[in-house]
Amino acid sequence: MGLRKDFLWGGAIAANQVEGAWNVDGKGLSVADVAMYKPKVDVKDYSKQVGVTSESIQEAIKTDDTTYYPKRRGIDFYHRYPEDMKLFGELGFKTLRISIAWTRIFPTGEETEPNQEGLDYYKDVFKEMHKNNIEPLVTLSHYEMPLNLAVKYNGWVDRRVIDMFRRFCDACFKEFKADVKYWLTFNEIDSVTRHPFTSAGIIPDKSNNLLQDEYQAFHNQFVASALVTKDCHEIISGSQVGCMLTKLTDYPNSSDPRDVLASFNKNTMNYFPGDVQVFGEYPALVLNFLKKHHIKIAMEPNDLEILKNNTVDFVSFSYYMSMVSSYDENNLELTAGNTIVGGKNPHLETTDWGWTVDPVGLRISLLQLYDRYHKPLFIVENGMGAKDVLTVDKKVHDQYRIDYFKAHFREMIKAVDSGVDLMGYTSWAPIDLVSASTSQMSKRYGFIYVDEDDLGKGTLNRYKKDSFSWYQHVIATNGQDLG
Repeated sequence: MGLRKDFLWGGAIAANQVEGAWNVDGKGLSVADVAMYKPKVDVKDYSKQVGVTSESIQEAIKTDDTTYYPKRRGIDFYHRYPEDMKLFGELGFKTLRISIAWTRIFPTGEETEPNQEGLDYYKDVFKEMHKNNIEPLVTLSHYEMPLNLAVKYNGWVDRRVIDMFRRFCDACFKEFKADVKYWLTFNEIDSVTRHPFTSAGIIPDKSNNLLQDEYQAFHNQFVASALVTKDCHEIISGSQVGCMLTKLTDYPNSSDPRDVLASFNKNTMNYFPGDVQVFGEYPALVLNFLKKHHIKIAMEPNDLEILKNNTVDFVSFSYYMSMVSSYDENNLELTAGNTIVGGKNPHLETTDWGWTVDPVGLRISLLQLYDRYHKPLFIVENGMGAKDVLTVDKKVHDQYRIDYFKAHFREMIKAVDSGVDLMGYTSWAPIDLVSASTSQMSKRYGFIYVDEDDLGKGTLNRYKKDSFSWYQHVIATNGQDLG
């Protein structure tokens, strides 16, 4: 069978990890602008704190430093996007997933009128994409909410943020209705409980009950997502809006029924945000979880109706690794992942950063999601961070990356042959960028090497890796020849 003829091959990036230009053309501070370079961070601590406190935020606001706040500089995509878009076009991209920085359009989040310079910038970006025959796939909230809303309202805990987000989204829909057909609302919306500040602007020391605040933030984001899905459909004829989930596929550590139950519980909570956005209602098991933990979500009378009447058109997700669970964590060797810690699977290899490599897990994930949701799926993040070496003649020989993608593509195609409706695939990331969790450049993902080190030193020149021509060929053959 193979992939559909209009399969959307491409790559994915986020504004806060590539753009730089953190304080130009009217842009305001975002939560990403106070994320520090922390290569040795304990991921178990990162998952809740990232060292962010009210005091650390105030210290960050006082400085213009871009060395230890790397997301302020990114890879200078803000000025170099024509060059990068040309490279993406050369790769043969059918689509490119990007995000729009909320603070370029509404610097504090509270303005009533958008910043025209920000709108003009993205208008030019989309123009450049179309010039290279690339269809935009746009994430509206990708770990970069206005810092002002985090400090003043404790982020998405406050119901008032819904209207501010809706104003931002509606401005984007009206300005870019001729440019963008495919939209995503919240990046990895399930991550609120893993890194509440990055995902939802929640400052832990401002919360009396962090778990309560996290689930209130979940609810407010669900309502916001439903409302902007409704707005997008009304403003842009033929538009499609998807949710975006982290697929944290979990296996039992053994056939012990207690391990199976532990894994089931992990997977159930991971599905929860997708269930709300696809089915338009809270799952019964999650409602019971909230009750047991004395979590009382403040809802408006018509919230559940809004959720039910404005479900998503498709389900997108990131997939990097799988984990194992046990009823007794002493039975597990723990390993770090994309801002999470999970049980290490002894049957799988790991990357330089300890992430398990599980291509079959991608196939399992696709089958699970399609069987559950009966909606078109879109893989919008998948890739491996590695310690690439640039040779004297400006080459990067990354056969390990080619092997990684080749194995994942084989399993992806098998899932499609099993009946999964898959819209497309965008790798994370097609070009080296500042990593989300530790703000490193040395954790390299791209088919394109960027000459910049962890402290921002380098020419920023772009160089094609060996994987560049390989991925170019895969796209040209629509996955029929993986080399």
